Amino acid sequence: MKSLIFILILLSFFSLHAQERLYTNMYFDLHFSEGGLGIGLTYNKEITPTLSFSSDLMFSESKDAQEFEYYDYWGNVYVVGKKNRVFIMPLNLGMKYRLFKDDILDNFRPFVQFSIGPAMAITTPYKYEFFSSFKYAQAKFTLGGSVGLGAYFGYDRKNPIGITVKYQFIHFFKNGIENLEGFKRKDLGGIFITLNFGFTI
Repeated sequence: MKSLIFILILLSFFSLHAQERLYTNMYFDLHFSEGGLGIGLTYNKEITPTLSFSSDLMFSESKDAQEFEYYDYWGNVYVVGKKNRVFIMPLNLGMKYRLFKDDILDNFRPFVQFSIGPAMAITTPYKYEFFSSFKYAQAKFTLGGSVGLGAYFGYDRKNPIGITVKYQFIHFFKNGIENLEGFKRKDLGGIFITLNFGFTI
C-alpha cells in the first residue's frame, strides 16, 4: 500500500511539471567588475519549472586594487610597479532556483544561484605588448565558486535576456598571483555584474 501511494505521488509530481515546457538555453555573457571586463558562456537546463542545472565559463581581467594608472605626454598608459597582467577563467557548475514563480508575471523571472568548480589564473608579463605577451603566459589552478542573485526578462523564453549580480570566489591556498612587483594576491574574485543574452538549444 505504501509503495502504491509513493508511485501515485511520484506520477502526480511528473505530470504536474509535464504541463509546462522546460527549456535548455545557452547564453553569451558580458561581465563587469572592479577588476576589469570579461566575457563568457552559460549553459542552463531547466529540470523543473523552478530548478535548473547551470554551468558557466568566464574569462575576465583581474586587476589589483592598488594599481595606479598614469598617462605620458603621448597618451600611453602605464601602471606603476606592475609585473603581470592577470586573467581569471573559472568554470562554475551549480544550480539555479527560481523565486516567486506563482506570485509574479512570467516576464520577470528572478532566481538565486550557487555553484562551485575549478578555476584558472593566467599571467602575462606587463613589460611586453598585450597580444605578444601571451607567448609567455603561465597558468595556475585552484578551486572557485559563486553565489548570485539575478533575473531573466521577457515572455520569450526561447531568447531570454538576463542580469546577474554575483560574488565570484577564487582563492589560492599557497602561493598567490603577482600583479604588482613584490605583492602576491591570494583572492582573485569579487563582485561581478553580468548581462546574459540567450537562445534555445
